[in-house]
Amino acid sequence: MVDVDSALRASAYSGKKRPKGSDSKKEEVKSRKIEPFEPEEAFEKEKADAFSMWLVIVFGLTMGLIMRYVVMPTLSEPEAILWVLPLSLVVILPTMHKLLIPNKWSDRYDGGNWFRASFLYIFSWLAISFLLVNPPLADIAPPTLADGIDVQNTDSIEYVGWIDGTYTIALNQGTVDVVLGMAVRDNVDAENATVQVSFWKYGAFVDELANGTASDLTEARATFDSVNNSWVSVDKLGNPVVIKHSEDIGLAWDLGSLTPGQYEIKVRLSEVGDPWEENVWERTYRIAVVTVATA
Repeated sequence: MVDVDSALRASAYSGKKRPKGSDSKKEEVKSRKIEPFEPEEAFEKEKADAFSMWLVIVFGLTMGLIMRYVVMPTLSEPEAILWVLPLSLVVILPTMHKLLIPNKWSDRYDGGNWFRASFLYIFSWLAISFLLVNPPLADIAPPTLADGIDVQNTDSIEYVGWIDGTYTIALNQGTVDVVLGMAVRDNVDAENATVQVSFWKYGAFVDELANGTASDLTEARATFDSVNNSWVSVDKLGNPVVIKHSEDIGLAWDLGSLTPGQYEIKVRLSEVGDPWEENVWERTYRIAVVTVATA
């Protein structure tokens, strides 16, 4: 058996032998000597890394608090400054370390420290920001529709689909009775979302379908429930796609008998937000009613 000391000596000796004529004499022979472990030096490096870690975490959390309670109340909607300003402050991390951490520790930092510190700062800022702008601490997300719009399936409809951004209803006859449906969704309280829906034909206003909170639109909710699962778009289990969860509020309106033409449904959903006074979501759906030849 060979002990460790003999193996190390043999390795070092073999590394020094070079064939004549090689360029080994021009190269610096690398030392194979094991560097001694210095507990005190390692301890100081660990302390320097710990100071850096906590400095970066506190800085990230502080920036999140400033953006939430100082900057956001001055805005009315999401703007680029909410993420550009915090991310741009990554460049001051080296200077901050040198100013706030004594030289005996800050002089030990290298490029690897700045790389780790940058990511730790960004993740700390993102984590506190997500907590501060979502329920229960705040609400900046407006109510939306669960899955766009849909219509009740009837014998007059050959097919329904999106073509070039237009909701196209193909008929096998000249007219069709259309019941339009949608479902309101919110991350806090969909019942109190304000719903405004209007019906337009060739750019001209036809009718206001809804203007009030979702909880007050009892007739529209009853119409949606009466349609049951007879919507055009359903999943593999036969459930309607237009409404996803039990918390979503289904609304439907009878648009009457429609002839081929171009129509629009304008939807505006809003709520009282925090820190913004109003969270708004708007969408205009273009609807084309066309006839197709049947055999």
